[in-house]
Amino acid sequence: MTALILDGKALAKKTEEALAKRVKNLLESTGATPILATILVGNDPASATYVKMKGNACERIGMESLRIELPEETTTEQLLAKIDELNNNTNVHGILLQHPVPEQIDERACFDAIALEKDVDGVTCLGFGRMSMQEDAYGCATPKGIMRLLEAYDIPLEGKHAVVVGRSPILGKPMAMMLLNANATVTICHSRTQNLAAHIQQADIIVGAVGKPEFIKADWIKEGAVVVDAGYHPGGVGDIELAPLVDRVTAYTPVPGGVGPMTINTLIYQTVDSGERKINVK
Repeated sequence: MTALILDGKALAKKTEEALAKRVKNLLESTGATPILATILVGNDPASATYVKMKGNACERIGMESLRIELPEETTTEQLLAKIDELNNNTNVHGILLQHPVPEQIDERACFDAIALEKDVDGVTCLGFGRMSMQEDAYGCATPKGIMRLLEAYDIPLEGKHAVVVGRSPILGKPMAMMLLNANATVTICHSRTQNLAAHIQQADIIVGAVGKPEFIKADWIKEGAVVVDAGYHPGGVGDIELAPLVDRVTAYTPVPGGVGPMTINTLIYQTVDSGERKINVK
């Protein structure tokens, strides 16, 4: 069989074109655009690159970004004060705290300080709980991006057995809940799962979110499965051994160009939504 390529790069480009029109309409009708505030604490070069990419995505659709850089020695209290300031800034519609923060900072406390309506990256416990209960909240950006990608390519989820390998609070756990809410039957596997290959062999949909290069082997995955690889590692490989699968699965996300572009795209998508909600009611 010829597998369907779940092209996140193409979908992100198409979405940006639609978002640019929405931002333009908002500017023309109200004189304002959505604003995403990004907070970078410390000097991690990878984090700086990610923040720059998010700012570039804002610029491409005509949206503003407010870039805040704090020194490596920033305390939890100082970061909380900055988040509180942004929560109370009515011109800011989304807040992104770039992970990871320096070790002296209580990252979870700072994530949870972000106001629900500005949690466009979907990182707060309140947002996770509301999403899980199918209440109004922004979904965590990477799993929500995966759900948007599956929906765009009409991948059926209802009644399917989905196996998520990974249980991180910003990927594996919310991914499982989103699939469950879409009426899939979900198994969550992790580093201490016994007989991992046997679980994966049952999957109609496999999501690799374990953070280890090619940890999930091709021969563990059954014929006709849908393969979603949320990993990216040096050498351009993901969490799943993809090369042997392209001729025997129904669909797969390429690495790179699959899940990655959808993460930033979803962050921007949700910020535009937040901006429209707030600006239009002024």
